[in-house]
Amino acid sequence: MRTAHINTRRHHPTGITFVVPFDGAQRTVTALNRAREFADALGEDIIVVSVIPQHNAAYARERGWLPAGEPFDMKTIVTTLRDQVTDIAPDATFEYERCSRSVTGNRIAKPVRKVAKRNDADMVFVGSDDAGRLTTTASSVGNRIATDGSYDVVLVRSD
Repeated sequence: MRTAHINTRRHHPTGITFVVPFDGAQRTVTALNRAREFADALGEDIIVVSVIPQHNAAYARERGWLPAGEPFDMKTIVTTLRDQVTDIAPDATFEYERCSRSVTGNRIAKPVRKVAKRNDADMVFVGSDDAGRLTTTASSVGNRIATDGSYDVVLVRSD
């Protein structure tokens, strides 16, 4: 897996860091908006992480990362995601991780947990379409992110 860091991280005396998994879906947009509100109010950092399955053009097209019919292009996908993040949270640091082509909840959640640990995250903001069932659904990415006790998890209901 490869990580790319885009933007420069701000450093504040309290050192609180918020991490937001982001794929452009409304629930992740809502989670990023909420994390931005907290970060702005507290003057703290946000790290946004997107997990991109390698060479999976169909997955990328389904999420709007690539136009219909376009072949897999990592640069286009990263630019699309980075631009979406910048529109919502201009001061956030954007990172992406690659995972294998086949997509499972754990293949998406594991890199998010790694980024959260590497950056000593205090809170991970996870968007949910159904916050009531999110933590009890075994296949949920959010459930897999919540298994790590080194940070708090904030479930954010979609608008």
